[in-house]
Amino acid sequence: MEKILVIEDDKSIARLQKDYLEINGYAVTIEETGDISKIIPLLDDVNLVILDLMLPKGNGIEICKRIQSLKDIPIIIVSAKDQDMDIVLGLGVGADDYMTKPFSTNELIARVKAQLRRYKKMKSSPANAFDDANIMIRNMSINEVTKTFTVDGIQLDLTPKEFDIILLLAKNRGRVFSKEEIYERVWKYDSLGDAFTVTVHVKRIREKIETASEHAQLIETVWGVGYKIV
Repeated sequence: MEKILVIEDDKSIARLQKDYLEINGYAVTIEETGDISKIIPLLDDVNLVILDLMLPKGNGIEICKRIQSLKDIPIIIVSAKDQDMDIVLGLGVGADDYMTKPFSTNELIARVKAQLRRYKKMKSSPANAFDDANIMIRNMSINEVTKTFTVDGIQLDLTPKEFDIILLLAKNRGRVFSKEEIYERVWKYDSLGDAFTVTVHVKRIREKIETASEHAQLIETVWGVGYKIV
């Protein structure tokens, strides 16, 4: 049984999440304070974290960064805030998805299933296919099995979603993908008005590439349509 850690200080919301997740076959643990000293021991056998941003004893962004440094698991950030900066910060520190309150329980379950399915697939990739999985584009290399992306021999630290966007575009070079289509392909469920999420990810990918190589360009914007790699 897959285990989910819900970090949420609103007891009624935490209880609702727990009930619906358990109905769908997950084991759920709730941590209400955001105290990192209490969170760390709970991570040992957890498969996914649902993390509120506003907590009485911790900052959700800092907690997200700490969890990512300790364990490679999907993190879904939940917050009552819907400001762009909160989305940028949450996704920028490695969260895999972001939901604003209020949200439906069906949406929550769909996102949890999508993230767990994606991580299972990533972990089960055959280890003997490293070389065959390389995609070379100019001075850049993308390996689908090892989930690595290098520019001029420098390996960039991409989040899982950033890597998936690069991989999708690289495997379909020349094809233009709309933001909504990228969202559906990468997040594995229908677009829910989260085109901005894709914009944030593409912006951060470009920044990381430019940091490694000043003149490197990979993702092109087709104005009014979407993105492509040529």
